[in-house]
This record gives sequence, C-alpha cells and structure tokens, in this order.
Amino acid sequence: MLDKRKFYINGEWVAPTAANDLEVIDPTTEEAVAVISIGSQADTDRAVAAAKAAQPGWAALPPAKRLEYIRKIEAGYNARAKDIAQAMTMEMGAPADMALADQAGAGSYHIKNFITAAEKFEFIKPLGDHAPGSMIAYEPVGVVGLITPWNWPMNQVTLKVIPALMGGNTVVLKPSEIAPLSSMVFAEVVDSVGLPKGVFNLVNGDGVGVGAQLSVHPDVDMISFTGSTRAGIAITKAAADSLKKVALELGGKGANLIFADADEKAVERGAKHCFYNSGQSCNAPTRMLVERSVYDKAIETAKRVAEETTVASAHEAGSHIGPVVSKQQWDKIQGLIQAGIDEGARLVAGGTGLPEGVNRGYFVRPTVFADVSNDMTIAQQEIFGPVLSIIPFETEEEAVAIANDTIYGLTNYVQSQDGARRNRLGRQLKAGMVEMNGKSRGDGSAFGGVKASGRAREGGVMGLEEFTDSKAISGWDTAAKA
Repeated sequence: MLDKRKFYINGEWVAPTAANDLEVIDPTTEEAVAVISIGSQADTDRAVAAAKAAQPGWAALPPAKRLEYIRKIEAGYNARAKDIAQAMTMEMGAPADMALADQAGAGSYHIKNFITAAEKFEFIKPLGDHAPGSMIAYEPVGVVGLITPWNWPMNQVTLKVIPALMGGNTVVLKPSEIAPLSSMVFAEVVDSVGLPKGVFNLVNGDGVGVGAQLSVHPDVDMISFTGSTRAGIAITKAAADSLKKVALELGGKGANLIFADADEKAVERGAKHCFYNSGQSCNAPTRMLVERSVYDKAIETAKRVAEETTVASAHEAGSHIGPVVSKQQWDKIQGLIQAGIDEGARLVAGGTGLPEGVNRGYFVRPTVFADVSNDMTIAQQEIFGPVLSIIPFETEEEAVAIANDTIYGLTNYVQSQDGARRNRLGRQLKAGMVEMNGKSRGDGSAFGGVKASGRAREGGVMGLEEFTDSKAISGWDTAAKA
C-alpha cells in the first residue's frame, strides 16, 4: 500500500501537523491501495501563509515569464502521463486505456489550450478607439483555494491550476480525498519545474475540514470549486462573510433532444455518451428526449447499446466501462434505479445489483428506462451512474419545455439535420453549453453552466479571465512606459 501521508507546501513535501489518516480504496477491488493524511487547520494555515507570502513576487513576474513555467509544466505533465493515468485507475476506477487517453489526456488538452490562449491574452488593453487613454487591466485576484472532484481529476485540476497561475495568483489545491493520488503526481510535476516557493501548494483533506477552512480563511481571496450543487451552496455561504470571489462548476442533468430527422447514429452516440466514465460526468446526456415517431426505435437502439456495453476491471485494457468510485456512490445509484422502477418507468435494460459474473467492486449495470416522465426522480436528480432515461415528445416546443424543466443548466444536446431548428434550439435551451449532432465544443471553448449548475467558465480565454479581477484605468499615457 502506498504511503502518501504528506503535503506540498512552500516548495517542499512536508509531514502533516497531526496524525489523521484515510485509506484510498480501489473501486475495482474494494481494497485499500494508499493511505493519505487529512489536513488540519494548522496545515491549511501554513499552506495559505506560504501562498500569501509568495503572491506579490509571482504577480510581479511578466506574463511571458509565468508562461515559461506553464510550458515546463506541460512538458512535465506529458512525461508523467502514464503515472497520472495509473493513479486515476487506482483511485477512481477509470479503465486503463481510457485513463491514459481521456482522463490524463484531458489535462494535456487543457494545458495546451491555455498556453494558446495566454500567448494572445492582453493583461492590459485599450477600452476602444472611442475612449483614448482608457484601459482595461486584468489583475491577479490573490490567493486562490482550488477544490476539485474525483470524477475527472486532472481535467479539473488543470482547468483551475493553470489559469490561476497564469493570472498571477498563488494557489492552495485541495483535491478530492477519494481520489487524491493523481493530484499528488501533478504536484510532483509542478515541483520539478522550479516554481518559486509557495506559488503552488497542495493539502489533502475533506470538504468539512480543509474545504471549509479554505472557504472561510481571511487570507484566501477566491474559491474555485467543482462538485455537487449542495456543496457549492455551502461554500458560497461560507465565503460570503469574507466577500471572496467564488466560481462554481456544479451538477447537471443534460437533455439530448433527438428529432425524427436525426442521423442514424444519434441514439447510439447519446447512449454511449451517457454510459461513458461509468456515467460519472456532470455533462452526461442522461435524459434522452425522443420525437414520438422514432421513439420505439430509439428505445431498441438504447437497449442494444446498454447490453453491448461491457463492464470490467479498470485494470484491464479495452473499451469497457469500469466501476463507480465508491460504495457510497454505488448505494446511491442503486436507490435511484429502484426509485425509477417504483415510480413506474419501464426498465428495458440493466437494473439493480451487480453485473452478471461480478462478485466484488462497485460495478453498476448499464441501465435504460423508457416511458419516463420528467417529474420522476430519475429525470430530476443527478444519478452520476450509467443510467439513461428516455422521454417522448410530440413537438419542438414540448421538447424545449421538458429540457428546460430542471434546476440544472450545464450541457444540452440536439440531434437534427434541420439547421434552422438547431440554431433556434441553441438559443432557447437554458444551459451554459449546447452541443449538436455529435460535434464537440471548439478548442478553447469555456466549460460551465447556469442555474444550479453554477456559473463558472473554465477553459480558454474566459478561463483565464475567471482567475483575474478587471480594472478600469483612465488617463493612461500610451506613449510612456508603465
């Protein structure tokens, strides 16, 4: 078992101030694979103090110099990609091939896109030709607390750490205590590039401990959090007394609107997307809304996809899905599947219990419900497992109404060959992102939502802006040096 009872504070790996250990469980085997320490108030305080002391010097560096460090992090990250992927397989059950290509690959993708954005980002620029001498400056926020989840560890770490550093902030990262190992490898990468001491710090801990301590700490200027809507609300309230800047990327209940003129792969694509990462993605299209004339055919296709989706050990190569992250999560999913059955949805694939031939591990059967009404529990609650709910609709207007009838607003999807319809729905669907006909967002697009999905914007230029404060300056002498 790996001994990871250490934190990265002020440029070195240090022991915790108090013994408070937690085992990291491999969800494939249900066995402990590592032990970490949970930080105390003293650990949080010394990490924040290190970040506060380092912040003025880091902010004073020219952006081009900060970008040099980011390029070094990119190279170090790519060199350690296999180690990072292996950690995610152990800690949260990402299948080996997917962990390397997609989970670790997401970090590489985001760092690259931030470098591209930073190369052109103007930290001070004219307001416009209409206002000579008026400038807009993007300044560091200060010390930033970063709280990241277990389902896409490196996706979220890189979406926060990289733009925060590029913006001139210093950071204290608290990864999920369920899946901390990949973040500790990331900290090793950061350590290897020689950042000034205190610029990047990592303290392991849970939400009620280190997470809450960062949220109320008087020397933390901003909190960036990805996780549940419930926790996001708690963090917002906790941060209010010190008037911190708060950026939240929260849950989702994505609707996938499939019209009769959708391409022949639309249903299959949507079902696979729902089951991807064992359903543990906030932007998963978990509600499939299907036009009545193709409804029965869509159910059969989704049923086939579920039955063809292999569930197996995360440590094996292949295109299968792995376990969900924990026993607690497995129990929650089982309860929600049962709620779907009890409330009258038609179970057409999967169901409760372990998949056939499995006797250990937190594996969930890929599950499809038909004849779901949007007021059912499975249509309103974020299940975070491989569970698809299929809902019929008659008209475009009805489809929009159903899609928007949720507290969430992260990602919605549209499948139709009618360009005018796609354009209408792209504007009418209440979400931070709308993806159509299987086309992903462009490189550098911001990720984020509205309503109970939070209102952060992570990635690209908007992701850089998220970790700055804008300042209006008048009377600027464009002929003088700053």
